[in-house]
Amino acid sequence: MSDIEKETEEKSLEKMTVKDLKEMAKEIPEITGIHGMKKDELISAIKDAKNIEDKPEDIKEVEAVEGEPEKKKSSTVQETKEKPLEKMTVKDLKEMAQEIPEITGIHGMKKDELVSAIKEVEGVKDKPKKKKSSSIKEIKKEIKELKAKRKKALTTKDKKMATIYKRRISRLKKRSRKAA
Repeated sequence: MSDIEKETEEKSLEKMTVKDLKEMAKEIPEITGIHGMKKDELISAIKDAKNIEDKPEDIKEVEAVEGEPEKKKSSTVQETKEKPLEKMTVKDLKEMAQEIPEITGIHGMKKDELVSAIKEVEGVKDKPKKKKSSSIKEIKKEIKELKAKRKKALTTKDKKMATIYKRRISRLKKRSRKAA
Protein backbone atom coordinates (compact mmCIF):
# COMPACT_ATOMS: atom_id res chain seq x y z
CA MET A 1 0.00 0.00 0.00
CA SER A 2 1.47 3.37 -0.97
CA ASP A 3 1.90 6.29 1.43
CA ILE A 4 -0.90 8.21 -0.29
CA GLU A 5 -3.35 5.32 0.16
CA LYS A 6 -2.41 5.04 3.85
CA GLU A 7 -2.95 8.76 4.37
CA THR A 8 -6.38 8.68 2.72
CA GLU A 9 -7.33 5.62 4.78
CA GLU A 10 -6.22 7.38 7.98
CA LYS A 11 -8.25 10.46 7.06
CA SER A 12 -11.29 8.34 6.34
CA LEU A 13 -10.95 6.68 9.76
CA GLU A 14 -10.75 10.11 11.39
CA LYS A 15 -13.99 11.16 9.65
CA MET A 16 -15.90 8.05 10.78
CA THR A 17 -18.18 8.09 13.80
CA VAL A 18 -17.35 6.15 16.94
CA LYS A 19 -20.26 3.80 16.24
CA ASP A 20 -18.91 2.98 12.76
CA LEU A 21 -15.39 2.52 14.13
CA LYS A 22 -16.69 0.09 16.77
CA GLU A 23 -18.51 -1.92 14.11
CA MET A 24 -15.35 -2.05 12.01
CA ALA A 25 -13.31 -3.09 15.06
CA LYS A 26 -15.78 -5.90 15.87
CA GLU A 27 -14.93 -7.49 12.53
CA ILE A 28 -11.23 -7.64 13.44
CA PRO A 29 -10.61 -10.55 15.85
CA GLU A 30 -7.36 -9.09 17.29
CA ILE A 31 -9.16 -6.11 18.82
CA THR A 32 -10.69 -6.64 22.25
CA GLY A 33 -12.28 -4.26 24.73
CA ILE A 34 -13.96 -2.26 21.99
CA HIS A 35 -16.79 -0.86 24.09
CA GLY A 36 -14.47 0.87 26.53
CA MET A 37 -12.35 2.56 23.87
CA LYS A 38 -12.44 6.19 22.82
CA LYS A 39 -12.33 7.30 19.19
CA ASP A 40 -8.56 7.81 19.01
CA GLU A 41 -7.96 4.44 20.72
CA LEU A 42 -10.26 2.72 18.22
CA ILE A 43 -8.46 4.34 15.30
CA SER A 44 -5.02 3.31 16.54
CA ALA A 45 -6.23 -0.25 17.29
CA ILE A 46 -7.70 -0.57 13.80
CA LYS A 47 -4.51 0.79 12.22
CA ASP A 48 -2.37 -1.62 14.25
CA ALA A 49 -4.58 -4.56 13.32
CA LYS A 50 -4.50 -3.65 9.64
CA ASN A 51 -0.70 -3.49 9.73
CA ILE A 52 -0.72 -6.99 11.19
CA GLU A 53 -3.08 -8.19 8.46
CA ASP A 54 -0.86 -6.72 5.75
CA LYS A 55 1.79 -9.40 6.39
CA PRO A 56 2.22 -11.64 3.34
CA GLU A 57 1.22 -14.91 5.05
CA ASP A 58 -2.02 -13.41 6.35
CA ILE A 59 -2.89 -11.94 2.95
CA LYS A 60 -2.69 -15.37 1.30
CA GLU A 61 -5.07 -16.87 3.88
CA VAL A 62 -7.58 -14.03 3.56
CA GLU A 63 -7.41 -14.04 -0.26
CA ALA A 64 -8.09 -17.78 -0.30
CA VAL A 65 -11.17 -17.23 1.83
CA GLU A 66 -12.56 -14.12 0.07
CA GLY A 67 -14.34 -16.07 -2.66
CA GLU A 68 -16.13 -18.30 -0.12
CA PRO A 69 -19.44 -17.50 1.61
CA GLU A 70 -19.35 -15.26 4.71
CA LYS A 71 -20.03 -18.10 7.16
CA LYS A 72 -16.92 -20.03 6.09
CA LYS A 73 -14.81 -16.89 5.99
CA SER A 74 -15.25 -16.10 9.68
CA SER A 75 -14.55 -19.67 10.81
CA THR A 76 -11.38 -19.88 8.71
CA VAL A 77 -10.09 -16.59 10.08
CA GLN A 78 -10.79 -17.81 13.62
CA GLU A 79 -8.85 -21.01 12.98
CA THR A 80 -5.81 -19.11 11.73
CA LYS A 81 -5.85 -16.61 14.58
CA GLU A 82 -6.85 -18.63 17.65
CA LYS A 83 -8.18 -16.84 20.72
CA PRO A 84 -6.34 -17.16 23.99
CA LEU A 85 -7.91 -19.80 26.21
CA GLU A 86 -8.93 -17.26 28.85
CA LYS A 87 -11.09 -15.39 26.32
CA MET A 88 -12.87 -18.48 25.00
CA THR A 89 -16.34 -19.41 26.21
CA VAL A 90 -16.92 -22.40 28.48
CA LYS A 91 -18.77 -24.13 25.66
CA ASP A 92 -15.78 -23.76 23.32
CA LEU A 93 -13.38 -24.89 26.05
CA LYS A 94 -15.47 -28.00 26.71
CA GLU A 95 -15.51 -28.83 22.99
CA MET A 96 -11.75 -28.42 22.84
CA ALA A 97 -11.26 -30.53 25.99
CA GLN A 98 -13.42 -33.34 24.59
CA GLU A 99 -10.97 -33.70 21.72
CA ILE A 100 -8.13 -34.28 24.21
CA PRO A 101 -8.33 -37.83 25.60
CA GLU A 102 -6.14 -37.08 28.68
CA ILE A 103 -8.80 -34.79 30.19
CA THR A 104 -11.65 -36.46 32.06
CA GLY A 105 -14.61 -35.04 33.99
CA ILE A 106 -15.04 -32.17 31.56
CA HIS A 107 -18.73 -31.55 32.19
CA GLY A 108 -18.21 -30.96 35.91
CA MET A 109 -15.38 -28.46 35.42
CA LYS A 110 -15.57 -24.70 35.67
CA LYS A 111 -13.91 -22.34 33.21
CA ASP A 112 -10.68 -21.82 35.17
CA GLU A 113 -10.36 -25.59 35.71
CA LEU A 114 -10.84 -26.23 32.00
CA VAL A 115 -8.24 -23.62 31.06
CA SER A 116 -5.68 -25.03 33.48
CA ALA A 117 -6.35 -28.63 32.37
CA ILE A 118 -5.96 -27.75 28.69
CA LYS A 119 -2.78 -25.77 29.37
CA GLU A 120 -1.37 -28.64 31.44
CA VAL A 121 -1.97 -31.20 28.68
CA GLU A 122 -0.61 -28.92 25.97
CA GLY A 123 2.40 -27.96 28.11
CA VAL A 124 1.62 -24.26 28.01
CA LYS A 125 3.05 -22.27 30.90
CA ASP A 126 1.19 -19.26 32.22
CA LYS A 127 2.88 -15.97 31.48
CA PRO A 128 3.41 -13.85 34.55
CA LYS A 129 0.95 -10.99 34.69
CA LYS A 130 2.39 -7.58 33.98
CA LYS A 131 2.39 -5.30 36.96
CA LYS A 132 1.33 -1.74 36.56
CA SER A 133 4.11 0.79 36.41
CA SER A 134 2.92 2.80 39.38
CA SER A 135 3.68 1.39 42.79
CA ILE A 136 1.36 1.51 45.77
CA LYS A 137 3.40 4.29 47.36
CA GLU A 138 3.00 6.48 44.28
CA ILE A 139 -0.73 5.82 44.16
CA LYS A 140 -1.16 6.69 47.84
CA LYS A 141 0.86 9.86 47.35
CA GLU A 142 -1.45 10.83 44.49
CA ILE A 143 -4.50 10.08 46.67
CA LYS A 144 -3.20 12.42 49.39
CA GLU A 145 -2.69 15.20 46.82
CA LEU A 146 -6.20 14.73 45.46
CA LYS A 147 -7.69 14.73 48.97
CA ALA A 148 -6.00 18.08 49.63
CA LYS A 149 -7.35 19.46 46.34
CA ARG A 150 -10.83 18.14 47.18
CA LYS A 151 -10.74 19.73 50.61
CA LYS A 152 -9.76 23.05 49.00
CA ALA A 153 -12.59 22.71 46.47
CA LEU A 154 -15.07 22.07 49.27
CA THR A 155 -13.93 25.15 51.17
CA THR A 156 -14.36 27.27 48.03
CA LYS A 157 -17.76 25.59 47.50
CA ASP A 158 -16.78 24.22 44.08
CA LYS A 159 -19.01 21.14 44.17
CA LYS A 160 -18.22 20.10 40.61
CA MET A 161 -14.47 19.85 41.18
CA ALA A 162 -15.01 18.24 44.59
CA THR A 163 -17.05 15.50 42.90
CA ILE A 164 -14.41 15.04 40.23
CA TYR A 165 -11.67 14.70 42.84
CA LYS A 166 -13.80 12.26 44.84
CA ARG A 167 -14.19 10.01 41.76
CA ARG A 168 -10.47 10.18 41.00
CA ILE A 169 -9.65 9.24 44.59
CA SER A 170 -12.06 6.31 44.37
CA ARG A 171 -10.44 5.06 41.15
CA LEU A 172 -6.98 5.35 42.64
CA LYS A 173 -8.04 3.42 45.74
CA LYS A 174 -9.34 0.62 43.50
CA ARG A 175 -6.09 0.62 41.57
CA SER A 176 -4.06 0.45 44.79
CA ARG A 177 -6.10 -2.57 45.94
CA LYS A 178 -5.46 -4.32 42.63
CA ALA A 179 -1.74 -3.55 42.80
CA ALA A 180 -1.46 -4.99 46.31
